[in-house]
Amino acid sequence: MKQVLINLLSNAIKYNQPNGTVIVDVDCSRNGGQRTRVSVKDTGAGLPPEMLMQLFQPFNRLGQERSAEEGTGIGLVMSKRLVELMGGEIGVESSVGLGSVFWFELNSVAPPELAVDKAEAAAIPQPEVQAGAQPRTLLYVEDNPANLMLIEQLIARRPDMRLLSARDGNLGIQLARANQPEVILMDINLPGISGIEALKILRGDPATAHIPVVALSANAMPRDIEKGLQAGFFRYLTKPIKVPEFLDTLDVALEFARQEACKSGRKP
Repeated sequence: MKQVLINLLSNAIKYNQPNGTVIVDVDCSRNGGQRTRVSVKDTGAGLPPEMLMQLFQPFNRLGQERSAEEGTGIGLVMSKRLVELMGGEIGVESSVGLGSVFWFELNSVAPPELAVDKAEAAAIPQPEVQAGAQPRTLLYVEDNPANLMLIEQLIARRPDMRLLSARDGNLGIQLARANQPEVILMDINLPGISGIEALKILRGDPATAHIPVVALSANAMPRDIEKGLQAGFFRYLTKPIKVPEFLDTLDVALEFARQEACKSGRKP
């Protein structure tokens, strides 16, 4: 979807008028909320009906190949193919002298939820907390609010823990240095620097090199997991989150952090 939006937005800007505008609109109410339409409207020259029929033909730039604007004539073809592979459709409406509206529709989906029902949630054991014991800290570096919410729900069941969060790798590094969390949970695809780049910085800093960093990523191919472990992640978990696996990994990482703290003389 990101690639489709890039293609539509770049076309809307390239073929616009001087001082023109581009408007992106999202309509989630189509077909009773079962479909979502994203529209990209420009104020360019517009296209006559006979040209609209040629828009999604490969390498057909509708005469723009003689203009100063660069292009290959395959952006819309690629967008159409990508949308159709996602089970959607793409189209265009245009008026000469007024501009064009390129749109695509996809099936709406429910937001992610914990893959555990209430009975399973109640069965998840909660560790006992000794009186006066300080909660242990988990830092989660994640830019997706839905994923962060899932982890918040899980950590809420752990009275022995508190959760810090960062929306990007650079902020995550700052929080790790300032708060010294016992464990860091790291997404891979982050804005700015990637999770792997952030891990390298944490590993190269004596103040944070001892902290176990667990990857939690949608990059779930075997080569992605191998690459992550080779980079130095303590464990590599994949999305969607498997609750028992996540909690087990968290306990292992916390025990590792405790042992490392004892070895170095830091307060466990």
